[in-house]
Amino acid sequence: MNDTQLVMYDEDYRKILGVIQKLVKDANAKGIFVVDRNGQLIGEAGEMRGIDTTSLASLTAGCIAATGGLAKIVGEEEFPIHFHQGQRDNLHITLVAHRIILVVIFDERSSLGLVRLRVKKAGAELAKVFEQIQKRSEQASAGGGGDAPFSEITDEDIDNLFSM
Repeated sequence: MNDTQLVMYDEDYRKILGVIQKLVKDANAKGIFVVDRNGQLIGEAGEMRGIDTTSLASLTAGCIAATGGLAKIVGEEEFPIHFHQGQRDNLHITLVAHRIILVVIFDERSSLGLVRLRVKKAGAELAKVFEQIQKRSEQASAGGGGDAPFSEITDEDIDNLFSM
C-alpha cells in the first residue's frame, strides 16, 4: 500500500503548506520540513534561510531508516518520534502515516512539550491529506493510470526528447 507512487497536485501542496505554516506559529518553531521516506523534500515553512534542505531531507530519511533497524533489533516496529537537543537548536522528528517525516526545528523560544502537543495535531491533519493523495494515486493505478499525469507520454516521446 505504501509503495504506490504518490502524485501531488497544487491543491495538495497548498494544504500541506497551510498545515506547516500554522504549525510554525503554534509551536513557535524556527522551521518545519516535510520529507518523504525516500529523502525528498515535500514542503518547508518558517524562518530557516540558507539551510541545505537537500542534505536535511536525505539525512532525516537516513535517520528514520537507521532507527527503524534499531527498533527491529530491540523488538519494536519503529520509533516514530525522535528528539535531538543541541546547544542552540533542537530537532523534533515525527513519522506521519508511516510514509512522511515531519521535522520541527526550534530553540529556547519554544519547549519540547509545546512542540509535541502541536505536532500531534498537525500530524493528524497531514495524515489526512496524505491519505487522500494515497487513495487518489491508488485509484489512478487501479484504473490503468489513464487519469494519471503523463500517462499519455510514450517511450518514443521520451526517446525523441533526449535525442535532440
